Amino acid sequence: QMQLVESGGGLVQAGGSLRLSCTASGRTLSTYAMGWFRQAPGKEREFVAALNWSGTSVYFDDSVKGRFAASRDNAKNTVYLQMNSLKPEDTAVYYCAALKGFVDGTWNGYESWGQGTQVTVSS
Repeated sequence: QMQLVESGGGLVQAGGSLRLSCTASGRTLSTYAMGWFRQAPGKEREFVAALNWSGTSVYFDDSVKGRFAASRDNAKNTVYLQMNSLKPEDTAVYYCAALKGFVDGTWNGYESWGQGTQVTVSS
């Protein structure tokens, strides 16, 4: 079974940057599309970004387009979320997930979820 562990969260001022990592164990990441999601207090979990197995196709929610970048290093079994120009509304717990049935930016299930990492953006 795949275990996912996120890291890199923290407290940052508005306009700053953070880089999140998600490292897998138990299974190789290379056969999975991967997604980043976030959940703010009192809100539902929402989509942030998704990458196909090779990282050549990347999809973003409109709220983060132009500010966030996503990449992966399958040799390191790790995916990354580079977050720039952070805003207070980006404050949330960020999760990575291995996606099932990924085709052209859509998917039909989840193989595994990480435990999340807190990102707090102060104004």
